[in-house]
Amino acid sequence: MRRTKISDILKTGEVGEEYLVKGWVRTRRGSRQVNFIALNDGSVIHNLQIVADVEKFGEDLLRRATTGASLAITGKLSPSQGSGQKVEMLAEKLEVLGDCDPNAYPLQPKKHSLEFLREKAHLRFRTSTFSAIARVRHAMIFAVHNFFTSKGFVNIHTPIITASDAEGAGEMFQVTTMDLNQLPKKEDGGIDFSKDFFGKATNLTVSGQLEGELAAMGLADIYTFGPTFRAENSNTTRHLAEFWMIEPEMAFYDLNDNMDLAEEFLKYLIRYALDHCQDDLDFLSKRLLEEEKNKKAEERSMELLEKLRFVVENEFVRLTYTEAIQILKDSKPNKKKQFKYPIEGYGADLQSEHERFLVEKHFKKPVVLTDYPKEIKAFYMKLNEDHKTVRAMDVLFPQIGEIIGGSQREENYDKLLARMEEMDIPAEEMWWYLDTRRFGAVPHSGFGLGFERLMLFVTGMGNIRDVIPFPRTPKSAEF
Repeated sequence: MRRTKISDILKTGEVGEEYLVKGWVRTRRGSRQVNFIALNDGSVIHNLQIVADVEKFGEDLLRRATTGASLAITGKLSPSQGSGQKVEMLAEKLEVLGDCDPNAYPLQPKKHSLEFLREKAHLRFRTSTFSAIARVRHAMIFAVHNFFTSKGFVNIHTPIITASDAEGAGEMFQVTTMDLNQLPKKEDGGIDFSKDFFGKATNLTVSGQLEGELAAMGLADIYTFGPTFRAENSNTTRHLAEFWMIEPEMAFYDLNDNMDLAEEFLKYLIRYALDHCQDDLDFLSKRLLEEEKNKKAEERSMELLEKLRFVVENEFVRLTYTEAIQILKDSKPNKKKQFKYPIEGYGADLQSEHERFLVEKHFKKPVVLTDYPKEIKAFYMKLNEDHKTVRAMDVLFPQIGEIIGGSQREENYDKLLARMEEMDIPAEEMWWYLDTRRFGAVPHSGFGLGFERLMLFVTGMGNIRDVIPFPRTPKSAEF
């Protein structure tokens, strides 16, 4: 008999029919006559209750069905006698596929802290919380590809190893095959990278954007979805050293087109989650309510499903950075010095507290900020006619702040070259990027969405380390 997934049994299983299920024991309880085993195979948040007759299988065999053990069970579905489930399985055959030492297994049937589970990342997929997150993550990956494919975009794999720094931040992981104990040196004492594998200094990429722009100049509408790396020595709840980025680049798009696409994209993803991840989102919502039950009302997060609908059901407000600064400067929290970073005037780099105020308190809608000062944005963003601001746009969400950052790109060769010189970016190393401005340049735009930032929003989790299977952070690359 072929195995049937528990998700399929709970959806379409017929009472009286016989099925084979395989999974891991969540709990086992019972009496001398009958044992009740909660079995989960990862396909769904819910367990299937197995009813096992002690006389039929023997105490020795059932004693091996401890939490964490893997079982194969054949039996018939029956209407459930208990609450919380419609059907249960009456076991006819029971085989222990893998024993689990109850004295050593760390995931006992009790509540574990998220910090503890991060130390057991090789096992945390077995828990309800992390299996739910993994299924939602899969659904969001599928939705990303589905959205762009439906719009005729081409998926491009941009390089993981690169010689360029797209953001100009300098916090990059170096890649080398050279012996670190015997590095070749030049006459001036510097490292001779001509002896290295690629003949030059190379790093793990911080963004696929620049290469994405090259592809857009021939394919028009492309998107990347791949791993990116930042060697930022930060242990906050919002930073990872390795994370995934979604970066579309579109030829013939201006800033308004870019904002339209970003809003449509985000609404599509969140609507997809609401339509296809209901059970997991219900569980994650209850988990969040339980976690925050002792907080003051004003400190609690918005209920998860309500927060997701907040984005889907509202038009995004669009305003300039200048307008936002004035609103923030005149706001009560700023006047009462309640902001950690007070807003004194134009030129301030907005922090999460400012972004959340605009979304949650002032407009009570998602917000798109545009036209930032050029000094606080990247070199490739198109200058406005005032020569002071650039055609940038950031999408701000409740509780999370910025979720998307993007811009119209500078397509004018002379202006781009001048900005690079202004920001000390060596033109000779970026000749290939400049070439696209020499050979049939067109207006074009793009944006970046940090996938784990999206996952924080959709799942309601508070730490970015909990929405990626194997988090990479300072001093942590264990699994």
